[in-house]
Amino acid sequence: MTKEPLPRLIPTGTCWCGCGKEIGLGSFFSRGHDKVAEAALVAVKYGGSIPQMLHANGFGPSRSVTDEAVANTDWERCHCGYVGASASVRNHTRKYHSEIGSEAP
Repeated sequence: MTKEPLPRLIPTGTCWCGCGKEIGLGSFFSRGHDKVAEAALVAVKYGGSIPQMLHANGFGPSRSVTDEAVANTDWERCHCGYVGASASVRNHTRKYHSEIGSEAP
């Protein structure tokens, strides 16, 4: 699957959630405001419903968004089934699989 590259975005010094707060160089959001912006976008575009968002983008029970992320991004799957970005899987592995024989997910 060939995708167009994403545009290079430049932080402006103002939080991108729209709150107007000035932030440090190199940041797009004030702490935690990325999640505010994410939730607001889901509310505006999909009525606050994650299933509606998944459906609108072609995902659901018959097409796994996590499988797509593993296949086409830096996401990984742990041997126990946990799925996430590489850094998240590393943290998961350290927390739950650092002891020999640990099988807790």
